[in-house]
Amino acid sequence: MSSQPDTAPMPLDAASQTPPPDLIDHMAVIARQAIVDEKRAVYGYELFDRSTASDAHTAASDAALLFNALSYAGTEALVGKKTVFINCTHDSLAGGHLELIHPEKVVLEVPTLLDTATQEEIDSRLPILQGLRAKGFRLALNQQALRKPYAQWLPLASFIKLDMMAFKPELAGPLVKFATGNSQATLVAEKVETQEQFDLMLGLGVKLFQGFWFAKPALVKATTIRPSQATIIQLINLVRKQASTAEIEELLKKDPTLSFNLLRFINSSGFGLSCEVTSFRHAVMILGLKKLFRWAALLMTTSRAGGAPPAVGTTAVVRGRLMELLAAELMSPEDCDNAFVVGVFSLLDTMLGLPLDKALESVALPQAVTDALLHNTGVFAPFLELTKACESGDDEVFARTAEALHLSNRQVNWAHLQALAWAESLGAD
Repeated sequence: MSSQPDTAPMPLDAASQTPPPDLIDHMAVIARQAIVDEKRAVYGYELFDRSTASDAHTAASDAALLFNALSYAGTEALVGKKTVFINCTHDSLAGGHLELIHPEKVVLEVPTLLDTATQEEIDSRLPILQGLRAKGFRLALNQQALRKPYAQWLPLASFIKLDMMAFKPELAGPLVKFATGNSQATLVAEKVETQEQFDLMLGLGVKLFQGFWFAKPALVKATTIRPSQATIIQLINLVRKQASTAEIEELLKKDPTLSFNLLRFINSSGFGLSCEVTSFRHAVMILGLKKLFRWAALLMTTSRAGGAPPAVGTTAVVRGRLMELLAAELMSPEDCDNAFVVGVFSLLDTMLGLPLDKALESVALPQAVTDALLHNTGVFAPFLELTKACESGDDEVFARTAEALHLSNRQVNWAHLQALAWAESLGAD
């Protein structure tokens, strides 16, 4: 399953260069392996975390993988509209992070317990699995779950994975017959490495396949942009005291990286919305305080030190506030909100270290905002040009754009001073 790193994912291969040391801390590396149907069309992807050298598989790593895949990996580029399969620990199955995910998008791969587990221990997992099914999640079990102690788990399975490396070919028939006779699950033959294995399982009626014979896991990497932990903590504190939407929106306006991550996350396919969210206020209202708290907590636990210099974020905030103030002279409140977004996101290329069009691929924005940022056209373009002229001291552009917008020098300069003071007051929190 998935994420979103902040950039469009790029395939890695054996010849890939090691990234520069200053970028390593800002990389999310996720491996995906295709699950295909009998015609070898991609049905879904199983995702694996490859961001660290450790193979440790914990509840925390499960949550981080799920969160990174949705928030940082550009979900559309990573998995498109396909079903996402995620390996889980039993601890992570009870984790609150699953509340952030649209159940229809994700299949949770549930492991069996250690061979030393008692029947009581196996049965004790049932309420959690039943609860996940009630919420709409599909569960995938492995073939170990076909053993007698797991009989109560089988009715909950949407998928059962049969490991081709774990049984002899002559046992395939009885295994498939038992699985289909004792569950309603779709069978997945995994670790398929030869044409013979594919033909064997296809002939037995298996519908889905996974393995090196179809595709080896491909790595997807991306640079990430993360807010400071101090800002995330501020957000968490606001949510805990049940602050108003307006107060939370004010904090989002303070930190471009925070607002960018929130808009991208809430518009990811994993969140499952049918409409695009393009304003901070709308995002807060859609998410709600409980989910906003979960999101902020996960963002904090997956954040790393470093990132773009703070001055870049400050400049972006000044741009946003200045554009908002200038637009207030001429536009509706909604357009003023969009003017703020144009200013704030106009430096995403610097923050991310990649072209602006790539940076904007992973966040939903109104067309007028995109036109201004990418093509310097549309209703917001002259405001952005004027704002940049205020920064650079370009008198010629300043005069031309101010006149075109019917704004006096005094109006523009006063707004600029207000924007600078506002940004400074935010930094003093």
